[in-house]
Amino acid sequence: MYFFYSALLAVGLLVSLPYWLLEMVRHGKYRAGLGERWGRMPARIQIEPQRPVIWIHAVSVGEVLAVGNLADKLQMHFPEHRIVISTTTDTGQMLARKRFGGQNVFYFPLDLPFAIRSSLRLLQPEMVVIAETEFWPNFLRLAHASGSKIAIVNARISDRSLPGYRRWRKLLSSVLANVDLFLAQTAMDAQRLVEIGASTERVQVSGNLKYDIPVPAPNPIVSQLWNAFQRAGAHPVIVCGSTVDGEEPILLRAFKSVLAAHPQAVMILAPRRPERFDHVENILWESQIPYWRRSAWRADAISGGVLLVDTIGELASLYALADIAFVGGSLEPHGGHNILEPAQHGVAIVVGNHTENFREMVALFQSRNAVRIATPDDLPQIWMSLIAHPEERRTLGHNAAETAQSETGATRKTADALLNLMHSRVEARVAAGKSRGVTHSS
Repeated sequence: MYFFYSALLAVGLLVSLPYWLLEMVRHGKYRAGLGERWGRMPARIQIEPQRPVIWIHAVSVGEVLAVGNLADKLQMHFPEHRIVISTTTDTGQMLARKRFGGQNVFYFPLDLPFAIRSSLRLLQPEMVVIAETEFWPNFLRLAHASGSKIAIVNARISDRSLPGYRRWRKLLSSVLANVDLFLAQTAMDAQRLVEIGASTERVQVSGNLKYDIPVPAPNPIVSQLWNAFQRAGAHPVIVCGSTVDGEEPILLRAFKSVLAAHPQAVMILAPRRPERFDHVENILWESQIPYWRRSAWRADAISGGVLLVDTIGELASLYALADIAFVGGSLEPHGGHNILEPAQHGVAIVVGNHTENFREMVALFQSRNAVRIATPDDLPQIWMSLIAHPEERRTLGHNAAETAQSETGATRKTADALLNLMHSRVEARVAAGKSRGVTHSS
């Protein structure tokens, strides 16, 4: 199975090579860390042969944020170990280097045997921790064969991915057999893991690490914008974060309705992917709504228009300015994005009707009157109603903050489970040593 998988992956990479080259030229994507993706560890990762390693893989920004406190707890319990972090995306890489230091962060290798073996040979990790559901067959097989303990943490199986996993259950079960521990976000995720082939005794529920992400430290841009809004009398402020292709025209049409009644309203618009910044600016230009690009803004007053956030790492702080927050990926069928950042700021949250990736979280918030769900057609009315009823906005925001706080604790549970996993590895190693000693003496 693994031979055919590797061959198909190699052929797929070769056939799609023109696409990757085009993306490198057009957007600069995939150029960074190219050697690392092929298994060549960068010079900044100084290998210390006598120091054991724990390898944490976090795909992108959300996963990097989620594993931050967990990495700290593991380092505290295993001070003699070195913790290294891999990511897949450029934005995740940037955040991870800032959070953990560039000397401890690298790009995850392609799931080809030679690339995986090269990385494992250099790092020789005692434990590999993978955030959410990155089931790379060659990586899991070779990491397990190298003697590493493997844990999937914050695991979730989305509605969209479940049918495909079920279809390949027979093959997937042999891949998942390489994993020593699955820590699921919810009981439903745990059940789904078993349905797709995970061994029941290796699956536990530990909660969602993202509830434990701390509120970001105040960013200077927040006070600068607040002053700019005050000078211009800007109100209300609607922050639309993590938007995806197809959503901006819907949001701008809704915002025009708001502007008609509130000429000094401001929308802070933050597209999900940096390569879309210029495209979204074109949409803004065509909409004929006044706009400012964050990268070109020089603290001048803002009202009656849109601030396009074309920077990385500021959105979480900008939610603090919002009267209403909209979280993207949800008006189009993308499954939605995390609503916890605006919730932590106590902001009234609106999402679209496609939130499959965060089904339990959104359902919990909805049950506690902590979120509003809108279709593209009724989004303007929902925004206008919340603007007209400040008490309703305050209630929604208060309930959102309380709900987010009530679900914390997953980091502690996850860390405890990983400690037990590491201890079992040590016990197994000691037992194996004793067995070899008995055999030798006999």
